[in-house]
Amino acid sequence: MTKMTNFPNDFLWGGAVAANQCEGAYLTDGKGKSLVDILPTADFGRWDALMNPKTAEQKTYDYYPSHESIDFYHNFESDLELMAEMGFKTFRTSISWPRIFPNGDDEKPNKAGLAFYDHLFAKCHALGIEPLVTINHFDTPLALLDKYNGWQDRRLIDLYLNYCEVIFKRYRHLVRYWLTFNEINMILHIPFLGGGMDVSELTDQAALTAKYQAAHHQLVASAKATKLAHEIDPDFQVGCMLAAGDTYPNTPNPADVLEALQANREGYFFIDVQARGYYPNYALALFKEKGIHIDITEDDKASLKHTVDFISFSYYSSRLVSADPAVNVETGEGNVFKSLKNPYLPTSSWGWQTDGVGLRITMNNIWDRYQLPLFVVENGLGEKDELTPDFKVHDDYRIAYLAENIEQMGLALKDGVVCWGYTSWGCIDLVSASTGEMAKRYGYIYVDRDNAGNGTNQRYKKDSFDWYKQVIATNGADLEHHQEVVQ
Repeated sequence: MTKMTNFPNDFLWGGAVAANQCEGAYLTDGKGKSLVDILPTADFGRWDALMNPKTAEQKTYDYYPSHESIDFYHNFESDLELMAEMGFKTFRTSISWPRIFPNGDDEKPNKAGLAFYDHLFAKCHALGIEPLVTINHFDTPLALLDKYNGWQDRRLIDLYLNYCEVIFKRYRHLVRYWLTFNEINMILHIPFLGGGMDVSELTDQAALTAKYQAAHHQLVASAKATKLAHEIDPDFQVGCMLAAGDTYPNTPNPADVLEALQANREGYFFIDVQARGYYPNYALALFKEKGIHIDITEDDKASLKHTVDFISFSYYSSRLVSADPAVNVETGEGNVFKSLKNPYLPTSSWGWQTDGVGLRITMNNIWDRYQLPLFVVENGLGEKDELTPDFKVHDDYRIAYLAENIEQMGLALKDGVVCWGYTSWGCIDLVSASTGEMAKRYGYIYVDRDNAGNGTNQRYKKDSFDWYKQVIATNGADLEHHQEVVQ
């Protein structure tokens, strides 16, 4: 009997990577330095470097994982062929801004960088894969940190728009789907990656104001880029991108419920502006309460009215919060976001709690809030994988996580949510943004490279490779793991 699916026939199945986490070739063919190019691995102080980037810039570390990464730059054709073998309909990647403008404010773009993405996107189309492109995925040119302190400076708006105009025109016939900024709310948590800025020498109050001012500049830049995109090609679809995951109240205590509401608003505030075209009242109230004074011009307000076409987001897990400071002492790290441990959810090796139902809840809440099409552009399980002597990876744990999440995503569509597609994160193993590790693997494709850069860099199919191929072939109807029976 044919299984029923909740997914439309034109649903875009695929996977996602980011240039700064997979390309390598960090100074090849005229590329300038990216933010991540000064960061070591977690074992050598990556988190301290993220929080104190100008200090890190003056240091010399033994190993920089981004410099070679998995060398997607020289292997993209064969890597894309593996993705096509799985049946990918779409592939989310990013353009490295410093590969196009090495210093960010160069007069002319780097021709070799432009040519690389010509070849990359053309190869996608030759394989029947639709590119989904992030314009800035934690990839502000490092030179803009040194010269302007990144997005804290209003001049970055025009530099970003110049970059956008070049790539919109260059790839007009190759790229239809664009995302302006990756996880735009991350600028409040890791301002160096999110905004190319260093706030380590500022007071807490000044740092908070600087982060919100930089976020405002990005919101204006995003809106102006959306307007520009539609002027260059009315068929362009431009989306925003949120690091999502509903925050639950720890108890039914109204104080906890209010705390969860406020935590959710912190993330939604950015998307409220990008989807509605103005700052919500609760954000203005927050600025007043916290003594945050940011420069918002009348031209900014007019520009913000150019809203996005769709909402994209990452989802890894839900979060849990209490209004009681004594209870919140127990918070742990779930990626960048702190959360209480939910006793009803399992926990991964990196402390992330997995919650498929939370994806359904998150999708319904985002849809109800904006009534714009959604796109799940990151979702996955980072875990340690073991390559067997016969070059196999038996990642049942990853299949279980993804199956649960995809099932709940389908139920969200059944609830009435409109969603265009799904690109699981790190479809091929890559360098972790937060830890710089290779050991934290997400992919269907194993890359033989360890945390110190050792290995052959060979690619091997994991068990999840054939499983996801089956999911795509059945349009999400068959999520079972059909293991081979050894005779």
